[in-house]
Amino acid sequence: MRVLLFFAAIAAALAQPEPVIVDTDGAVFNDDGAALAMVLAEPDKAEVLGVTLVPGNLWPSEAAGYMFRVIDAMKRPSIPLHFGARFPLVHTREMAQKEQKEWPKIDYLGAFAQDLPEAKPKIEHRVSHKNAVDYITDTILQEPGPVTMLELGPMTNLAIALRLHPEIAAKIKRLIFMGGAEQGREFNFWFDPEAAQIVLRSAIPQKIMFGVEICERAPLDKSHYEQIVAKKTPITDLYRDDVGKRFKKDPGAKFLLWDCLAAAYLIEPSWVTQRKTSYLDVETTFGKDYGAVKPLDRALAPEATPVEVMLDLDFAKFFDVYKALLTK
Repeated sequence: MRVLLFFAAIAAALAQPEPVIVDTDGAVFNDDGAALAMVLAEPDKAEVLGVTLVPGNLWPSEAAGYMFRVIDAMKRPSIPLHFGARFPLVHTREMAQKEQKEWPKIDYLGAFAQDLPEAKPKIEHRVSHKNAVDYITDTILQEPGPVTMLELGPMTNLAIALRLHPEIAAKIKRLIFMGGAEQGREFNFWFDPEAAQIVLRSAIPQKIMFGVEICERAPLDKSHYEQIVAKKTPITDLYRDDVGKRFKKDPGAKFLLWDCLAAAYLIEPSWVTQRKTSYLDVETTFGKDYGAVKPLDRALAPEATPVEVMLDLDFAKFFDVYKALLTK
């Protein structure tokens, strides 16, 4: 009997949901909003402790409204939302404008293309008074077990937390992030290269990277879109409002799912078919390669852990997970 109780206790412990902090730069819905909805859809597997906002796609004050739409649609009002860094560590709009003039064109400027929005009291009064960096640090240190970071934007908040409290690296179970590229530059790393470098050089035990290459292997077309909106829920309504507009303009369009791959992997990773492990760094010299991924000189960061780079996927399996989570 004691043996049975022992194994039952182990099974119960293994069945506990994975504590997760979602760090995001927001979006109208797809893709950060969809990624958040996907993780919230599986509370038995992922316990979202809180959501933190970082500049990237949008400035945080604008992103907050879109993230609250998802939280409200999922009926999870108790999940706190926190503002973090308001700007990247070093990168500025003026630097981005210089890059556009002097080096290969940056296709997407994100928040750098927008003026800082005016405060929206009805939204901002719902945001927690604790800033995201303190929230990340305190939560990781106070949780009884390790916490997973789902990083859907630039890594500014996490980088500052690691600089202030490097001991949190050991208590992060794993970092699953969308960012980086084996060839060229990717937006999240480019928006704050110095932050990405700090995180990749850190001692976080497991770093799982969804870069441009694997994201480009997961295009969504109208037939896939129609399978999702065929079921009517508050989340598919948001999906229809955002994604549907794109297909009305161009029925033959395809678009990439970016952050949704990282979110789907957290819930169900079996659709990844190829990966490799590398020690990676980020170019932080201002120039045409600013923000690009490069091999790590391990003498510069001897405590750095390697990165698991996801390379290929079974799209049909991935789409089954994506669809199930967004229509649940």
